[in-house]
Parts: sequence; structure tokens; C-alpha cells
Amino acid sequence: MGAYSTLSDNELLELLKGSDHSAFNEIYHRYFYLLYVHAYKKLSDEEQAKDLIQDLFATLWFKREFDLPSTNLPGYLFKAIRNKIFDLFAHEQVKAKHIDSLKDFVHMGTSVPTDQLVREKELSAYIERSIQQLPVKMRQIFEMSRKEQLSYKEIAEQLNTSENNVSKQVNNALRILRTKIGILIAICWLLR
Repeated sequence: MGAYSTLSDNELLELLKGSDHSAFNEIYHRYFYLLYVHAYKKLSDEEQAKDLIQDLFATLWFKREFDLPSTNLPGYLFKAIRNKIFDLFAHEQVKAKHIDSLKDFVHMGTSVPTDQLVREKELSAYIERSIQQLPVKMRQIFEMSRKEQLSYKEIAEQLNTSENNVSKQVNNALRILRTKIGILIAICWLLR
């Protein structure tokens, strides 16, 4: 690995195109932190930033033989992570629109047809079951945050933990729930 650290980016790219694992590892170690800092500044979420970087490097490996630049590796990587961040934001906006649409639908009043009310109750029950399936500590923190409307500081004080831990638990719970609810919404969308 030591010899690879002296190679230029262009030399590493050429080796990577030939499926050289050590070249890939050197690129990963050379750029992971810089890309992570960039992604974290945009997302303010450590886990999301790490996930995007891991996804970027997986894509880099899979595209190594046919879709890599011959020069300017840093430019390529930063453009790729920027695009992944934009894709994530777009995906979050679509989910937010679906959730807003669902909220509007729920608040439409008594003129809502019975089958739609049934689906609403089923969705609410599904969300509640999904919350109950969270790990115990995560569920407790999530419910204190969302159902009891406590601040992270208040939760941390009550549970004798750090605000950072509370924040991570809530973010992890939201990621799990978004995934489950997103899948359900996609299925419902296909069945319309």
C-alpha cells in the first residue's frame, strides 16, 4: 500500500481501470475524509454523509472498467457526491410531498370515502407497528421526541445521556421509518 501512496491520481485511475484493489483502496483513503466533510456540510447528518460516500465508492468500483475519467479524479469525485446529494434532496422532497398530500387528504374532512378512511387507518396502524418494532431505547427516545414533543436536551436529561446520542437515535429511527413507509407508499402508488 505504501508504494501506491506515491502514485498520482491519474496513475491510480489507470490501475483502477484494470481492477487493481490496492489502487481503489488508495483512492478511498485519499479522498474519503474530504468527501465526507463536504457531504456532511451539506447534509448535517453523519450517517447519511457516510452512506452517500460508501455508495459513491461502490459505484466507482462497479464503473471502473467503462465510465471513469482519465484525468481530474478529485473533480469527478466531488461532482459525483454533489449529484448524489442532489438526488437525496430530490428524493426527500418527493417523500415530503407524498406525506403532505397524505396529511391534506387526512384533513379533508368527513366527505372522504370510506375506503380511503380505511386505508388511512391501516397506514396509521402500520406506522405505529413500525415504531413499536424499533429497538427499545431508540423507540423510547423517538416517542419522547415526537409524541411527547420533548427537546433533545430534555430527553437527554431524563435519560441521563448526551444530546448527541438522542439526535443520533431520532435520526436513525426516522431513517428506518422513512424506508418502511416509503416502500409502503410505493406499493400503494403501484396499486392505484
